[in-house]
Amino acid sequence: MTHHESHSFLALVAEESNDTYTQTVKKRKLSDLPGHDVLVRVHYSSLNYKDSLSATGNKGVTKKYPFTPGIDAAGIVEQSADKRFNKGDKVIVTSYDLGMNTPGGFGHYISVPGDWIVPLPEGLNLKESMIIGTSGLTAAIGVEKIVKQHIAPKDGFILVTGATGGVGSFAVGLLSQLGYSVIAATGKMDQTGFLKSLGASEVIHRDEITNVPGKPLLTGRWIAALDTVGGSMLDAVIRQTDHNGVVACCGNVLGHELHTNVFPFILRGVALMGIDSGIALMADRMRIWNLLADEWKPRFLEELHRETGLQNLTEEIQKILQGKQVGKVLVNVRSV
Repeated sequence: MTHHESHSFLALVAEESNDTYTQTVKKRKLSDLPGHDVLVRVHYSSLNYKDSLSATGNKGVTKKYPFTPGIDAAGIVEQSADKRFNKGDKVIVTSYDLGMNTPGGFGHYISVPGDWIVPLPEGLNLKESMIIGTSGLTAAIGVEKIVKQHIAPKDGFILVTGATGGVGSFAVGLLSQLGYSVIAATGKMDQTGFLKSLGASEVIHRDEITNVPGKPLLTGRWIAALDTVGGSMLDAVIRQTDHNGVVACCGNVLGHELHTNVFPFILRGVALMGIDSGIALMADRMRIWNLLADEWKPRFLEELHRETGLQNLTEEIQKILQGKQVGKVLVNVRSV
């Protein structure tokens, strides 16, 4: 679809200047966007770790600059050459190539293929969908894997690592809401109140999990875990998971290598399951979004998020890179 208008709009633009990357709100033209089938007027986005990488010149995420990051967007269809979508439809777009090499949600408009679009489910508004965002979707995929393994609230504690992060905090809230007793592990003990407000039964320092003997099996402390950290944390989590327990993992903060042993698997029947929301199949995305709009609709969204506009994103991006970000940052794209 060609955008003939020379219509200009505001977007956060990351670009290189004197060997560093800056992010500035600038005017862009619709003609700067790729010529995909659906033009969406963005109302809300959210800040993810990947957005901070894109905004600061990580070539593994984004190859060409100047660029507008934002892997999440929720808004209203402005024009569509795809028969499935009409002007005025409320939609969600997360991941695929959005905010990686396709200009993302930190701008007033995005142009995307119809195959990337999830119709906003009944039961959620645009704002709620972006407080959930990619991080909430990722957490919910992990929670569903635990539930599908027939782990019930009466079976024991569920551990969430990296509990103050975007994925971790949503997981704490959702698991608690579903009736599970959640142990939240974090390096930020000053955020104990925040984690308890999301429903955590217990908040522990992450070192309590990793500062343990190197034995192949340790006393089981939880029946399931959702690990957002990876590396040596994931190994320690697996070794402390109870009989027939489940560990769902989605993070590589501590590195992408996993050194562990087979005994938790062959002697305790522990299951290790991956969570990948980045390339989740559309059928899976739709199912999870519909769950989150209905029987799993989060009641903790107010506690979970802070709202910011495009103008203040630079400091939030720095915060997330320094590991100082807590909960979810909702981006109100149209408030300037």
